[in-house]
Amino acid sequence: MPRTDRFLDIRRDPHSAELLARGGDSEAHSVLQRAGFIAVVRVHETYHRAPTGLTEAGESDLATDAVARLRAAGYHVDCDEDFETDYRPASYLPLGSSVAHIAERIREATTTEEAADALTELTAAHDGILAALEEVLIATADFHDGLGQPADPYTARRLRYLVDEHLHVIRTDLAHTRNALADRQAPHPGRSTCTGEVPATERERSAVCACPPPPRTLPVPRPPVAAGLRR
Repeated sequence: MPRTDRFLDIRRDPHSAELLARGGDSEAHSVLQRAGFIAVVRVHETYHRAPTGLTEAGESDLATDAVARLRAAGYHVDCDEDFETDYRPASYLPLGSSVAHIAERIREATTTEEAADALTELTAAHDGILAALEEVLIATADFHDGLGQPADPYTARRLRYLVDEHLHVIRTDLAHTRNALADRQAPHPGRSTCTGEVPATERERSAVCACPPPPRTLPVPRPPVAAGLRR
């Protein structure tokens, strides 16, 4: 059965003529954002619209590019005839995939050293990911300082507040967690790698390995039958 989150519509609304993209999963939403669309988050759905101020031709180029990107990524896209294209751009791993790989390393870590080593990529003082994130936030604040709209100075102050307060707490706590793991130098009791070896002190030589038996799972009791269903 096909997954409904692999299908999208990119069309002009017949009533408002607004260019809208609907459907898709979070990966598709990332593709739309990289194509230039803006996410609109509602209670029951998230859809995407074109940025304000684009000409009709600019919106058509935006939609055509999004259709090409989504189809290259394997999505099924229904669209207005004006947005049809056979072009399939090459896809590259985004920067976020490198950060996600750190999470995979932690999921596969069998010792505290391995987990600490992965977290170092986040917490390194000079060139860690969180240090780079701080630079991005500060640069964005500096950009807003001279942008010219009344709300821009507030946005700049808000971004610097995020750096000084929230990001500082995250960096400090995560660095402490990384250092504590590095000091422990211990295997994870639930992730030890089985070597299949039997220790020399094992009296039962027919044992396959020295790993403890898996925890016993108690059977789940059947739910009670509603009184109205008894006969």
